[in-house]
Amino acid sequence: MPEISRRAFGGLVGGGAATALAGTAAAEAAEGTRAAAERPFRARPADRGHRRPNVLFILADDLGWADLSAYGAPHIRTPHLDRLAAQGVRFTNGYAGSATCSPTRFSLYTGRFPGRTPGGLAEPIGNRTQGLDPGHPTLASLLRKAGYDTALIGKWHCGFLPDYSPTRSGWDEFFGNFGGALEYFSKLGQLGEYDLYEGDAAYRDLRYYTTVLTERAVEYVGRDHDRPWLLNLNFTTPHWPWLTEDDEEAGAEIAARIRGGGQVLPALLHQDGGSVEKYREMVESLDAAVGEVLAALRRSGQERDTVVVFASDNGGERFSYQWPLSGEKSQLLEGGIRVPTILRWPARIDARQVSHEPVYTPDWTATLLELGGARPDPAYPLDGHSLAGYLLRGEDLPERDLFWRVRGNRALRRGDFKYYRDATGRDHLFDLAEDVREQADLAAARPELLAELKGAWEAVAKGLLPYPGA
Repeated sequence: MPEISRRAFGGLVGGGAATALAGTAAAEAAEGTRAAAERPFRARPADRGHRRPNVLFILADDLGWADLSAYGAPHIRTPHLDRLAAQGVRFTNGYAGSATCSPTRFSLYTGRFPGRTPGGLAEPIGNRTQGLDPGHPTLASLLRKAGYDTALIGKWHCGFLPDYSPTRSGWDEFFGNFGGALEYFSKLGQLGEYDLYEGDAAYRDLRYYTTVLTERAVEYVGRDHDRPWLLNLNFTTPHWPWLTEDDEEAGAEIAARIRGGGQVLPALLHQDGGSVEKYREMVESLDAAVGEVLAALRRSGQERDTVVVFASDNGGERFSYQWPLSGEKSQLLEGGIRVPTILRWPARIDARQVSHEPVYTPDWTATLLELGGARPDPAYPLDGHSLAGYLLRGEDLPERDLFWRVRGNRALRRGDFKYYRDATGRDHLFDLAEDVREQADLAAARPELLAELKGAWEAVAKGLLPYPGA
């Protein structure tokens, strides 16, 4: 192995080097080609004069760290997302704001820790009493105030009607589902009810959901926009139930179980279905869908002036390819929160670059607000840090901690070191640059550092709302 920095190794082993560890000559050859083509990120010297960019933020659902071929999957082919990465920056230390669906969405929409708001304490939201307060400023409401058109297509998962909706929180348009999961054909969701809406009105379409969302997103980006726009495109793929476009019969069986009065969640969880092969098909269908949307963006002539961000809302589960990370969705081990993260902006950022800097969901909120010329509301200070100085002006990222809190787990990353408390209440310390798999516990060897990071975590946690019943 050629000499590389400790930080670079920590990132590369989670992405590119995973293919080599998978043990196939083809994967090794593909990885060698990709690594040779990438170069460490450097900001491009500022161009004179540029328009405020459009923003296309694409969020996958439960997509694991190495589920893209650009991140090491030896058996999943994702040419469109690989191409997107090659046209911009691939982040090897990209993180979700939490380990489950709705808290991460709270952190993206508000730019703040989920525990700042009552709705963010649900992990995830599962009833009508919980949601994002319509009075709380959001990425959409702040950009709209700055002159943007705003739309959300796909999974909202920040509350149900009648009290909560994207159109009450800053998005001009909404087309998608309110809940955390749905059967892909019938659109029966986690409350056992039909869950596909245009605005606040039910919209009937019984085709495969990924196809329906893709068509709507293609239409949106292809419009003749007269103002810059924000589109949050939130796919449910590859979240369970494990269904592809060819599985309408299996979907009908799940829908029948829901309609039959059985428990809704067990039906949607689809514990008696799925496979590695089925999961591969779902991820590849997501890749094809993203490819269609990006092609529409290119045809519209807006590609150069559109910031595209692709990420996942948390780590994968069951059939996801996570190597070499430990843990999965719902946990604050790396496998639960480290996710593929890609940025492309042809007007300002060069292609074929890789960044090993740690970044996470609320950072993107702060970044996109700055790029769009919008100011955060001083009454609701952001927890994320804008990456604009790093991406556009070559500034170092500010020294800061990445913080996570979920029921049963806590974590804080400072530089290469990570403090982690597991569900048994035991504290751990890991050096992610040397041990991305989190197997070499340094808690006993570095007690002073452990105490320092633990204290930093507790200082932040004091400012958050307590969990109900805690």
